[in-house]
Amino acid sequence: MAMKEYTTDKLRNVALVGHQSSGKTSLVEAMLFNAGAISRMGRIEDGTTVSDWEEEEKARKLSLSTSLIQLEFADHKINVLDTPGYTDFLGEMKNAIRVADSVIVVVDAVSGVEVGTELVWEYAREYQQPIIVVINKMDRENASYKGALEQLRVAFPKYKFVPVTMPIGQQASFKGVANTVTRKAYMGVGSERSELPADMVDEVEAAHLVVMEAAAEADDDLMQKYFDEGTLSYEDIRDGMRKAARSHLLNTVPVFATSGTQNIGVVPLMEALIVYTSSPEVRRVGILRPGAEKREYLMPPQKDDAPLAAYVFKTATDRYVGQMSYFRIFSGVISSDSRNYNNSSRQEERFGTVMEMRGKEQIPAPRLHVGDLGVVAKLQATKTGDTIGDKDKDFEIVRPEFPQPIYSVAVTPRTQADSAKIGTVLTSLCAADPTLRWRQDPETKQVILEGMGEIHIAVTIARAEALGVGIDTHLPRVPYRETITTTKEATYRHKKQTGGAGQFGEVSLRIMPHEGDFVFESQIVGGAVSAPFVASTEKGVRGVLENGVLAGYPIVNVKAIIFDGKEHPVDSKDIAFQIAGREAFKEAFMAANPTLLEPIMNVQITVPETMMGDVMGDLNTRRGRIMGMDTVGLKSVISAQVPLAEMLRYSNQLRSMTGGRGIYTMTFSHYERVPQHLQADIIAQNKAEATG
Repeated sequence: MAMKEYTTDKLRNVALVGHQSSGKTSLVEAMLFNAGAISRMGRIEDGTTVSDWEEEEKARKLSLSTSLIQLEFADHKINVLDTPGYTDFLGEMKNAIRVADSVIVVVDAVSGVEVGTELVWEYAREYQQPIIVVINKMDRENASYKGALEQLRVAFPKYKFVPVTMPIGQQASFKGVANTVTRKAYMGVGSERSELPADMVDEVEAAHLVVMEAAAEADDDLMQKYFDEGTLSYEDIRDGMRKAARSHLLNTVPVFATSGTQNIGVVPLMEALIVYTSSPEVRRVGILRPGAEKREYLMPPQKDDAPLAAYVFKTATDRYVGQMSYFRIFSGVISSDSRNYNNSSRQEERFGTVMEMRGKEQIPAPRLHVGDLGVVAKLQATKTGDTIGDKDKDFEIVRPEFPQPIYSVAVTPRTQADSAKIGTVLTSLCAADPTLRWRQDPETKQVILEGMGEIHIAVTIARAEALGVGIDTHLPRVPYRETITTTKEATYRHKKQTGGAGQFGEVSLRIMPHEGDFVFESQIVGGAVSAPFVASTEKGVRGVLENGVLAGYPIVNVKAIIFDGKEHPVDSKDIAFQIAGREAFKEAFMAANPTLLEPIMNVQITVPETMMGDVMGDLNTRRGRIMGMDTVGLKSVISAQVPLAEMLRYSNQLRSMTGGRGIYTMTFSHYERVPQHLQADIIAQNKAEATG
């Protein structure tokens, strides 16, 4: 059934974010049930939730991509973006925050503030989004509202946390919430208000004072009234809190208590979403014009009759419908059966039926207004991050900056038929996900797929298979390099007689360490080797560089000098001097104390403070050098330099070491010599692979 058409002032866009397993998807189920969109709540364990509808999500019992859940409540339309909390899927979560107007940070009442909580907080700040906190899973054993609230205050000291709903009972006895603004109770799943339990009156009164102060601080007139009268009316508090909650500048964070699975405290939260989150008409958005270094802004309020500006925040491939493009309208209107211009690919696109989404359910919409989120199928030249606009308005909406991939696999097609399609499918999957990349590695001769972790890559491979391409994965080869450490000389004579014309070339080479690109020089005196054969010698030497001498890796940081040689008036040929140059270089290289170089990575690891010792001990076993340590809130940040060979599967080990509470980033730093005791093993393994 189609939704009614909602104008901008009746829209609310919220991104539900938080550490994995904080209960975001169950909270969405409760919202859908309360809005009357579903008749019974699904369970993650049964694979029956609306937002985790992909087969991979059901199998893993984990959100793997952002779900758009559109629901109608209290004469408003709420667009809920249910994001994955698993750190492999940061790209999905960051793009969701980009297109929302408020960020709902869900915190587990048992675990409290975790690394994922701090990460999403940073992203919300980056996009100047107001934040609301939901302390969820209040029905769990060891749940503590006060404990989680205290952790939030320690982790984010610049923010004022204002309890708007507080739990009535905890753990197994959690049975409702107390609203500190109205000083009324909401018991069970209902929306009916009742009187507070007698034993909570004092506690709620104290919290009411905190709410009143936060409301007063949001408005100068209210502050004056509060000073003059010592109190504020319910209407004053509501207006002041609305202003405080909707501004990212005031750092006021309303806090709510819920149990998503029990559907307790969810109705007051939904009522608050309409009051405490802004309609999209107040949102400004950064744009870049061609050739401009500085961003400009589309300033609010944006209207339906303004030029079109929409941002594609997600693309997904549906096996029946094809590519689905999810967009947020920042200006203008998008209608079904219209033509719109892609400012990024500079191509016109035909929009067929524009749809609203509820998980996988597609609801046709004739028209969507400023601020709304929608989906359209089968766009030909549109990918994640693109701007849809008007041809005569040349700008792009600023895209988020995404973290660098940290986990890679080598991929090979399973069959000949897969081989023909693998490039196209990987390209389309990477276009949909800005944290995913694939490339041909010229040094290791492998096709490399890079992402944010093992699950991220496994899900990508599963999606490729759903699109009809079988892919096998292997551990990638480390791109070692070969070089020398001393200066050496070698002379090689190539002589071949085969009855007719022979081949003759003799070359004397000196090679030495040299910073920078390979250099070939001639110091021939008296024409012992003529210029054309010097060029032939260089060609032969350069032919060795790519595949190395020691273990099959590229040669770097070497200078070669031809200083003597001999030629024959009849038998000397180009090929003879190529062979002589090649073999002389190999001999000199093996004599010049050759060594392997390995890539060293800059690694930054963020873990809870209590886990720092374990992580540092583990880094020492990986030949890591600790470069620095920092404490930010409740977390420790360790900076280190570690060889890439020791980091190939680090995301798995860090996850198991920290129970999923650690994250890291990794970027290339420089090359260093491989320790002698490891070099022999690498060479032996390489030779075994070459002969095997």
